[in-house]
Amino acid sequence: MELWVPITIAAAFLQNLRSAFQKHLKGVLSTGGATFSRFIFALPFALLYAGVLWRLHEGAAPVFGAAFFLYAAIGGLAQILATALLVALFSHRNFAVGTAYSKTETVQTAFIGVILLGDAISGQAAIGILVSLCGVIALSAGQTGFNKGLVKDLVGRSALMGLASGACFGVAAVSVRGASLSLGGDGFVSQAATSLAAVLIFQTAAMAVWLRWKEPGQIMATVRAWRLALPAGISGWAASVGWFTAMTIQNAAYVRALGQVELVFTFLASWFLFKEKSQPVEIVGVGLVCLGVVLLVLQS
Repeated sequence: MELWVPITIAAAFLQNLRSAFQKHLKGVLSTGGATFSRFIFALPFALLYAGVLWRLHEGAAPVFGAAFFLYAAIGGLAQILATALLVALFSHRNFAVGTAYSKTETVQTAFIGVILLGDAISGQAAIGILVSLCGVIALSAGQTGFNKGLVKDLVGRSALMGLASGACFGVAAVSVRGASLSLGGDGFVSQAATSLAAVLIFQTAAMAVWLRWKEPGQIMATVRAWRLALPAGISGWAASVGWFTAMTIQNAAYVRALGQVELVFTFLASWFLFKEKSQPVEIVGVGLVCLGVVLLVLQS
């Protein structure tokens, strides 16, 4: 088994953990404040992590060219926009349709990777990505019950917002890989850590400016809520370390497709821990996601 596989699975699990911590912030901070907390409390750990790695690294030093900063800025902005679009969907009646379409992220990541970085996609990997995508949509159908809405609202506003969100997530994933690869050298762990630190610096600064303009008071409210926000920041940083590392050593589309196991973790937790009833379509969805993952792993 290649290294990127367990790293991606660990990142998916840690992202689930971060989401659980963030739920506690809903009653304390606004959506913008909760998003900002992800960045501001993860940044110190990212800077320390990158600094220690480069201090210990004995290979070639990184090359901070214009491409690195451009990729980092695009990746950071794309992730913020993707998240904002996803959150905005909740104000629409057909938000479930848009959410389902946002799951096309994996397919869009594959196309964007080919265009921007020339990353090749094998036939088996493409099948695995499409199978896991069908599984994710089936899980969304079981959890939200959008029924015929997926077809009826094919070109509706919710669907377009969902597609745009998926595209932005795809751009973010490919840009992260581009930033790391542009550094050169022979230390993929250090490359990923440096890219993560740069992206978090950009995202923290951008969100701080936005909150200062649109939501005065949220920055200080976020700082005061550090006891609740710190666990979310640490788990988010750890998850990002996994994502960035995996996408540095492997095609971003493969990583994002394998990362869909996060939904399987959520499903299993609701089934076994909380004894919640499951729809047949959800069980089919889990099976398809797992099949897609197996195809990807066998391909690697």
